Amino acid sequence: MGHKPVGDTTTRSTSTSSAATGALAHKTGSLRVACVGADSFVAIGTNPTATAANGYYVHSGGTGIIALGAPGANKVIGITTTNATAGVNGADGAFVTVIDFPEGTGCPFEAGDAVSLTVTNGGGGDQSYYDFSHKCVASVNNSAGVNGYFGTRCIINNNYGVGYAHTALSSSNYAELRGSFKVACLTSTGSGNAYIQQVQVSGDT
Repeated sequence: MGHKPVGDTTTRSTSTSSAATGALAHKTGSLRVACVGADSFVAIGTNPTATAANGYYVHSGGTGIIALGAPGANKVIGITTTNATAGVNGADGAFVTVIDFPEGTGCPFEAGDAVSLTVTNGGGGDQSYYDFSHKCVASVNNSAGVNGYFGTRCIINNNYGVGYAHTALSSSNYAELRGSFKVACLTSTGSGNAYIQQVQVSGDT
């Protein structure tokens, strides 16, 4: 069975208290976890807490391959902030961020999914002020032809705040909304380290 690394390795110190990594961009369908120093239980999710009951067990000195499912991502063509009412349509505060996708492409996310946004300068200037990490999807709007709009919109529980004048997203830049997750680890006893790497898997299992 062959493994092709995707992205960087993340190291998480482990102990008898569950501790999670920061947000990781979902890039492939499998996660390889190697545990050193202590047997560990591994949990994956939006904000996971690892326990002996819900964790994937990896013994000390061993590795495990955990299925993540297909990664979700899409190009973003519009970013706006609008008022919201907490508790209505999944909003958790007074403002949400509205993400527009190209017409006909759809939204690869559902309410409750965690997502991260990155804007790469392609000649339109630095617009990294639009970036956010690991925010939850409040709702998805698939309404057709509302106010002349025909694409799918993803409503995110993200508030850019006030006092920063955001210019419109430049068509020369590349913006992407991608799913994200965290990995939590808990040892059965003692302490150690977990080495976490997304991989592509090929060959017999």
